[in-house]
Amino acid sequence: MSFKDLKLNRPILRAIAEAGYDNPTLVQEKTIPLILEKKDVVVSAQTGTGKTAAFALPILQSLFDRQDASKKGRKIKALIISPTRELALQIEENFKTYSAYTSLKTAVVFGGISIEPQKEILKKGIDILIATPGRLLDLHKQDFLNLDYVETLVLDEADLMLDMGFIDDVKKIERLCTKEKQVLLFSATIPYKVEQLANSILNNPERIEVAQNSSTSKNVNQLLYLVPKKDKIELCLHLLRKTIKGNIIIFRRTKFGVEKLEKTLLNNGFKADSIHGDKSQTARQEALDKFKKGDVNILIATDVAARGIDINDLDAVVNFDLPNIPETYVHRIGRTARAGNSGIAYSLCSADEKAYLQSIQQLIQLQLDVIEDHPYPLDPKAKPIVHKSKKTGSKHKKGRKSGASKKKKKRWY
Repeated sequence: MSFKDLKLNRPILRAIAEAGYDNPTLVQEKTIPLILEKKDVVVSAQTGTGKTAAFALPILQSLFDRQDASKKGRKIKALIISPTRELALQIEENFKTYSAYTSLKTAVVFGGISIEPQKEILKKGIDILIATPGRLLDLHKQDFLNLDYVETLVLDEADLMLDMGFIDDVKKIERLCTKEKQVLLFSATIPYKVEQLANSILNNPERIEVAQNSSTSKNVNQLLYLVPKKDKIELCLHLLRKTIKGNIIIFRRTKFGVEKLEKTLLNNGFKADSIHGDKSQTARQEALDKFKKGDVNILIATDVAARGIDINDLDAVVNFDLPNIPETYVHRIGRTARAGNSGIAYSLCSADEKAYLQSIQQLIQLQLDVIEDHPYPLDPKAKPIVHKSKKTGSKHKKGRKSGASKKKKKRWY
């Protein structure tokens, strides 16, 4: 099948051809006709399968067929809600690429930067708005946008949206739009809470599942290194020197861990930068730009950026810390092996993360390949250290001073 078979108009076909799109992916092939028929849809497909174009192209097609940039001004007809700033910017970039030969206007709004320029853009009138939930509600509260004319509402990366605590905001935004709207829900996974959301706001939706919710790309070689927690940093440095090459994203669980690892890598001569939630939007975008331009080849990130990075030539993903939510593992390693390329995922697992490892392997129905030939092996008999809370008390090792257990240790990770 070609994009012409999907009955897209010539300006859109021209734009996607110039962007290098030859034939639709499976998710695009299945989804675009249903959206053009104005049906609500729930789409489950692993990251990197072309979900953005699957909703962007039919939205542009529908709006192009009846453009009404009249003297009364443009109205927001399509609203796309994204969980992160990075992903919102990626979606905006795609919409502008696909609509290059139309007169449709697209804008993006998100927090972390001044709200005033965004107000000015909205005053001029737009057809398509991409937004993060918090900033959208702020602008609506200040009467700078009207959602009464929204015909299509897209919830992108719905599972991440709910994981980040946006469920109430999403429901509020849905109620602000017209009841007659079309609702499109896209997600890499469909856990129970996403299913509940779909049942509450979608009208008899068509369901599309391109791959199993828990599946990972066959093009990703998934390798596991069992290592003592205290030796993780040394193993990471060893792998970066001897094994892992090219453009790399390293995921850590905390912002503090990201900054600590970035400092260590820089001190060891590596070209690295980082993104996490405490950095300003400008700093985060500058780090991404440096990574894409090749000024640095290592990007260290928390999971807030796991789905906001769209880079076709990413060679490897490193899970420095295993995620405590197994679905997050799928999203992380989905950053590599995109657009038909191959990639490698390296996971460093300490004794206290073995429960996370078990959950991940159960989810993806795959045992990760254990690499034993490295200088920092984990003792098979090693057990995780259990830290008891102050309420329940804690046992002290023989010979330790009575006040020692109260002393707070500073951790590097």
